[in-house]
Formats: sequence, C-alpha cells, structure tokens
Amino acid sequence: MTEIADLDTPCVVIDMVKVEANLQRAQADADANGYKLRPHIKTHKLPRFAQRALALGATGITVQKLGEAEVMADAGITDIFMPYNVIGAQKLKRLRALNERITFSVTADSPDTVAGYAARFAEAQKPLAVLVECDTGGGRCGVQSPAQALALARQIAMAPGLVFGGLMTYPGRGKFREADRWLGDAKALIEAAGLPVKVVTSGNSPDMWHGPDSVVTERRPGTYIYYDRMQVAFGAAKLDECALTVLTTVVSRPTPTRIVIDAGSKALSSDTGGVAGFGAVQGHEEVVIAALNEEHGIIELAEPSDWPRVGDRLQIIPNHVCVVSNLFDVVNLVGGNGEVETVPVAARGRVA
Repeated sequence: MTEIADLDTPCVVIDMVKVEANLQRAQADADANGYKLRPHIKTHKLPRFAQRALALGATGITVQKLGEAEVMADAGITDIFMPYNVIGAQKLKRLRALNERITFSVTADSPDTVAGYAARFAEAQKPLAVLVECDTGGGRCGVQSPAQALALARQIAMAPGLVFGGLMTYPGRGKFREADRWLGDAKALIEAAGLPVKVVTSGNSPDMWHGPDSVVTERRPGTYIYYDRMQVAFGAAKLDECALTVLTTVVSRPTPTRIVIDAGSKALSSDTGGVAGFGAVQGHEEVVIAALNEEHGIIELAEPSDWPRVGDRLQIIPNHVCVVSNLFDVVNLVGGNGEVETVPVAARGRVA
C-alpha cells in the first residue's frame, strides 16, 4: 500500500474525504435552493471528479477550453458547456465535431462571434446552442447592457445552424445582487420580444451560496471541490475544508528564521489573490511562504526556531488551486484509510 510517506516531493496531495464532503455540500445546496449545478472542471481537470459530481446530481459540467471538453467527452461525459468565445477556423472545426458527439453549448458576446458560429454550422444537421455572455460587473467579456443582450439573442435565434440557449455571466465577486438585477432585466426584455430564456447561468464559488430568490437557474462553481486560501479569505470555506495541498520537503535552514522548501513558483504559482504570502503550512497556517523562486519557496519565521528541520515535510495550502492543478502531471488521491492512488491530470495543459 502506498502512503504519503512514500511520495517524492514536491507533489500534489488530495484528501478524498474532504473532496467528497465539498461535492456533497454543493449539490445539497443546489437541491435545497432549486437551481442546477454545472461544476467547472478547470479546477481539477480529472474525469473521475466530473463523473462523481454528475452521479451526485449535477446537470452537466463546465469547461473553459476545447481541449478540456475533448478530454471529458472522451471519458464519456455527454453534457458540456463552454462559456468562451470560440474564434478561428481550427477551433470552429473542433467545436462542430464536439457538438456532433455530445450535448454542447457555448457563449458569444459579439456579432462577429455569432457570425463565425453561423458560418461553420449553417449546413450542420445538429444546431449549436449559443448563450449570450453578459458583463454584470466582472469586467471581463460580455455585452454591456440588457438591450445589447436582446440584440445578440435575436441575431443568434435568426442565424442558420444556431439556437439561442439563454444568458451567462461570470459576476464580480460579491456582486451577486447587482448581477441578478442585470440578468433579470435582460431576461424580461428578451422574453417580451418572444424569445424564451431557458437558462440563466452564473459562476464562481464564493457567491454560489446565494441561491434563494434568484433569477439564476444554474451555477458553475469550480474551486469548491478543493477550496484554497483565496476561497477562505472570501468567506466561502474554512481552512479545514481545503482538500488539496502541495507536499514539500525542507531543503535548507540557512538562518534560525529562514526555511527553504523544494516547492517554488513551478509548484505553487505566484498568484496571491489578495492574501498574504504564496501559501500556508497546513496545521500551522500562521506560517506562510514569503517568497517564491522557480524551484524554492522561502518561509521567514516571526521568531527563531529549530522547527522544521532539514528533511522535514510540510503540506502547503495553495492560494489558488486551479493553477496548481495545471502544474503537475499527476496528483495523489488519499483515501480515508491513508492509502494513496496516483492518477494523471487528464486535461492538464489543454489550454487551446
């Protein structure tokens, strides 16, 4: 039996008991508050976790790139949403192939994107479902007003080979009420024009717990499966709910306060997400990584200490787990009995 003590470092360790609890908690909230759950797989990139979410009651999954969708479709998942503008002949060809295999939907936020879809799908036997992406305060992609949402919905509905699928947003964190009003206004305007709005889908883990009395019919959390220091800072989880850590070894103690570990920016990422440092030591969360080089993490203790010693191993709670998942070829799943199963990160590097 492989155990954590047998693993080489740095490596990713995932607590399967916590994963299961996080998945069940999210599905229970969806069931209790009357919305559908369509979890985002960009956090874990593992078909087994996507399949487990579906088994618990998720309506489908969300991906961010075609490469992720292809991996998940190959694993037998048949209902995938990709909230991303698909641009260019090569990607549109792959998109059509996916749409012929499974139930697939995408977004658009401009007439140019819709025109590209229509040109590729005009002669397709199976139409492509396209949702209008709405900028409700996130400041990323999306139409800028409900009136623009209506105009684009009409273009989609009239285009050959396309069907209007609804509204999508990735709201600004903490702006769920503003987003809900924006989406409600757009929905009313579009329905008054005679187009049904079958889906109103919203994302992000911090705001997923605001389900009641919302126009949103579907939510797309991703980080909730593992959580991280950013999510704890946002109030979405507690530190003891964080399921993913990076196992690392102390490789140097050059001063009584400095600890150097073998996990740097290539293992933990340089994201701070507004929290102090670049990760925290599990069980000693007040001890944070102060600096990162490519292959070194630097910890500066507040007071001199002979703990930890060279050769000791620490588990680091990352600031942002989604990035960490894409840095490792494999992850190590630890069951309740301590047994470790090492599995490949199937959709790692699928960024196109």
